[in-house]
Amino acid sequence: MDRLSEQQLGRRLVAIPLALIVVITVVDIHSPPDVHLGPFLVIAPALTAALAGPRLTALVGALAVATQVLIAVFHGGLTTPNHLSQITALTVLSALVVFVCHVRERRSRELNRARSVAETAQLVLLRPPRRRVGPLRVAWLYLAAEDETRIGGDLFAIARSDGPGTRVIIGDVRGKGLAAIGEASMVLGAFREGAHRYATLPELAAGLEASVCRNLEDVADTENDPGEHFITALLLDIPDHGSQVEMVNLGHPPPLLLHDHQATVLHARRPVPPLGMCELTAPRHLADPFTFEDGDTLLLYTDGVIEARSPEGDFFPLTERVASLPASGPETLIHRVHRDLLDHIGHEPGDDVALLAIERYAAHHLHITTRPVDGRRLDAGSEPVSREAS
Repeated sequence: MDRLSEQQLGRRLVAIPLALIVVITVVDIHSPPDVHLGPFLVIAPALTAALAGPRLTALVGALAVATQVLIAVFHGGLTTPNHLSQITALTVLSALVVFVCHVRERRSRELNRARSVAETAQLVLLRPPRRRVGPLRVAWLYLAAEDETRIGGDLFAIARSDGPGTRVIIGDVRGKGLAAIGEASMVLGAFREGAHRYATLPELAAGLEASVCRNLEDVADTENDPGEHFITALLLDIPDHGSQVEMVNLGHPPPLLLHDHQATVLHARRPVPPLGMCELTAPRHLADPFTFEDGDTLLLYTDGVIEARSPEGDFFPLTERVASLPASGPETLIHRVHRDLLDHIGHEPGDDVALLAIERYAAHHLHITTRPVDGRRLDAGSEPVSREAS
């Protein structure tokens, strides 16, 4: 339900405190003189404050005070000490309720503006990829640990190269929330620029490392977070033609390859340290090749997925969950993993979460065909897990 619908429903529910005022008034007037129900009228403005804004709350509060005056007229007059104290107390409490309602509404407007800015910043920073990029179909999910900001330290991007092909990055800044945005923005900017400039994936990885080491101190929040600052990342180079994909893993969780009802963990045989470990000797970036054919799907993710714990303390078994899912498109896959993740932990994630599903489809048709495993698929280290047939 959107905000406008909630406001309309709240206004309709104001009939409840109005009916309460009528009931209290009628019962009090017909009660013996020693029975005083007027103090219960304060419930009406308090209830209205939970349903509507300060103006309507003030109107109901004024009506409650007027009703208390009417009750006083029928029960001994306005000048009795008891009635004067009741009217005064009801007026003060109603004014206080209106003030609190005003503060709450102003806070709500500020929060909505902050969320709008955060959503805009997320769109500018992440630039969500198109559903189809070359011969690929793409789906993604982003969940920020700080829900009110809707943006955090996880990052991903897809850029076309001159190969022709598609280059992909997914990464995770140490830390989460607003403090990690500057570092994520720096990496994404360097990737988008370098994806077109560098001829090979190892050259792109080296260029990202150089850019991060050059600019990290300018964007890292070293005052509030004086520890180490680094970014894990996974780079892919997916050609439009041919099935050989290259991968450079810079300390990031390995991707999953979904093929022929199996989910295979693509471990890098030549991993390198994360971006930003500038004090170390410059690593030699070498690419790990693997086979990615029509109908295959790659699932990329950040550690917020695999490190999510259940109430019993168990980590989310991503590979086993994906292997148990029936074959489906990338959007359905992302939706099912998201649902399973929330079911596993029982609440929203406590860390930033990013998921990116990439499916290669045939150039001459979009329906997926199945093929037997040919034994030559994985040149990088791998751990296959069977998937259930759909």
